Order: sequence, then C-alpha cells, then structure tokens
Amino acid sequence: MCRLFGLSGAPRRTSATFWLLCAPDSLSAQSHRDPDGAGLGYFAADGTPQVYKAPIAAYEDRCFAEEAMDAESTTFIAHVRFASVGGLEDRNTHPFEQDGRLFAHNGVVEGMDLLDDHLGPDLALVKGDTDSERVFALITRETRAHGGDVGAGITSAVRWIAAHLPLYALNLILVTPDDLWALRYPDTHELYLLKRHPTSHDLQHCGTHGRIRVHSTELATAPSLVIASEPMDEDPNWRLMKPGELIHAAPDLTITHHLILPDPPTHMLTLTDLRPEAAASQKAGVR
Repeated sequence: MCRLFGLSGAPRRTSATFWLLCAPDSLSAQSHRDPDGAGLGYFAADGTPQVYKAPIAAYEDRCFAEEAMDAESTTFIAHVRFASVGGLEDRNTHPFEQDGRLFAHNGVVEGMDLLDDHLGPDLALVKGDTDSERVFALITRETRAHGGDVGAGITSAVRWIAAHLPLYALNLILVTPDDLWALRYPDTHELYLLKRHPTSHDLQHCGTHGRIRVHSTELATAPSLVIASEPMDEDPNWRLMKPGELIHAAPDLTITHHLILPDPPTHMLTLTDLRPEAAASQKAGVR
C-alpha cells in the first residue's frame, strides 16, 4: 500500500533534514514493501514548487536522501509508491504538480474513460497514466472554477467522483507554499493527523514496522501539523481522520475540519473487484 506523508510548519520555514526518509533502516524497510517509486515535494522561498521523484525503490536512490536532507519549506509532501495504475516511470510517480500545487494519493479510482470524458480539454493537465493524476486534474479544474478556492475545488471534485466512479479508496494530500489539505475517504485505508505542540526535547518517531523515521531538533520548539498513513510515535494525540473528513491547515496553522462526504461511494469497490495488480498494491503493507 502506498504511504502518504504531509507536514505544515506554518508560518515558519524549516529544514527537512529531520525527515530522515533516507535513514538506512527506515527507508530500506519502507521501500522494500513499497518498491515502485518515492517522491518528495516542497517549495522554494519564492513559492516555486520543488519536486524530487524517481520510479525506483527509495533505498536504491541516494539522490532522494540528499534532496530530503537539503530541503527547506513551510509545507512538505512525501509519497512512497506501490503501483496500482501506470508504469514505473517518472511521470507516474507522486507527487504531481499542477497550477503551482503538489498532490499525492493513496487508493484506487476506476472508470477512467468516464473521468477523461468529464475532464474534456482539462485532460491536457495529465502527463502520465495514473488515476491519481486524473483526480488531481479534476481538483485543479474545479479549483479554477471556484476562483482559486482549493477547499471548494477538492469538495466539488471528490463529490463528483464519489457519485459517478467506481471507487476503492481516495486518501489524498494537497499542499501549496502555505496551506495543506488532507482527505480520508471512505474508511478503506487509515489516515492520521497530529497537531504537535512545542516540547523541550528533540522529536524522534518511528512508524509501524519502521516505515518512516523522523528526527527533528527544529520542530521540537515550534507547533506543526503532521498527516500520515500511520501514527509515527506513541503520542496519544494522534487521531484517525473520519471517513469523508477534509482537513485544512491555514498559513497561520489554524486547522479546520469539514465532513464533506458523509456517505459511502455510490459504486464502492472491494478488493475482489480490483484487477490483481491493483488488489496487490492495496493489500501490501496493511497491518
């Protein structure tokens, strides 16, 4: 199963050195289970998106480690891929960039012919073969239609998907230079949030099975919001997001919660409905 990670340290820019996705133990364990690509996205000081991604196991990619340790940003997004749709190419590796925003997804959405028809000329936003990038294109189209309101764009797009397309899971994270949005839908896969308060000691977290390891001196002294596919430490304040819940972390780290999809998808898929490769990608790494 793909792993999602998002961070907002707003309004502060911080170093990504602490996100040791490249640590030999944690990265090796993660990418052995999710071997089809790894990506990291963040923003330069002028707001320009910066993306490093490669369609190989992260433990084999030392450039990914160097990028993760050098990056500074207010928001970050990371993804480790177990492919379900689309070949092992850069263009199919998360995160994706559109209109200066970065996006990653965990799950399976089918009915791509219907979605392509619905996108019409906006299908030109899509460079690869994945369902994820097509979902992002619909969010981008709907965000434009709502005058740049990303929350409204996500809501409009995912409500259409839930009503019209066969759907197994649609967990997503979307970031701009100052904002972060996350959605869990429906209850297929877990997605957790933690609003972390300043502490007097370094932060050291290790996720289940060592998939993600974190060490931070900087964020120990400042608040932050973390979104992750699994709790990353024993902190009791990790909270499982509700199915259909959309989280927004604003530029001042104000966090809002909206239940935008209270009902299951109209065309809910099970593992037995999926193609063998898609089913394998969704089962891999499940606790």
